[in-house]
Amino acid sequence: MISIIMLYFIQDHGTLGGVGMYPFGGRKNGETKKEMQDCNYTLDTEGEMDEMSFRIAGVLRSTSKEIIFLCIGSDRSTGDSFGPLVGTMLRENQIPHHVFGTLAEPVHALNLKSVLKEIKKQFKNPFIFGIDACLGGYHQIGSIILTKGPFSPGEAMKRSLPELGDYHLKAVVNYLDPLLPKQSLNETRLDTVMNLAKITTRIIVKSLK
Repeated sequence: MISIIMLYFIQDHGTLGGVGMYPFGGRKNGETKKEMQDCNYTLDTEGEMDEMSFRIAGVLRSTSKEIIFLCIGSDRSTGDSFGPLVGTMLRENQIPHHVFGTLAEPVHALNLKSVLKEIKKQFKNPFIFGIDACLGGYHQIGSIILTKGPFSPGEAMKRSLPELGDYHLKAVVNYLDPLLPKQSLNETRLDTVMNLAKITTRIIVKSLK
């Protein structure tokens, strides 16, 4: 079990509390520190999870576009299975929005571009809410980060993949070993990933009620 899970709401792609997060990119051109809003929570109480659900609800209600939850990751790697697990759980909860990326049909580095093409073909300028795992410092394991704007999946693995998402949520599943990032994902504890997936699903489902 994860005893303490830190939850962050950020509108910047750079550092979090002065500590570099992976695999986020740099700040957008023209964006100033004054325009950023950071809020962090320790999910010790129902109230704190309710607050995060409230924030996500506000984000989703602010758009009139078709909403798509795009859950990135592979079930072939324990750490990278966070996205497909969340996608599967969202489908099981029968949320009223489209979900791409499940354990049965994962969206990963090899098929991401084709899935994005399919989404573009099916939907006209949809609102994409990305969900993915990431790596960070030891003390950041178990963190959940909600960020405004797109992200680049697989950046920690140094993969060149298209940016995606109007908003995205990431969970820090393990420590980032700069020399062996893939090994960090493969050696992630399933218990950590499962708990993060359950909590994330619970927050999202509650935001849709």
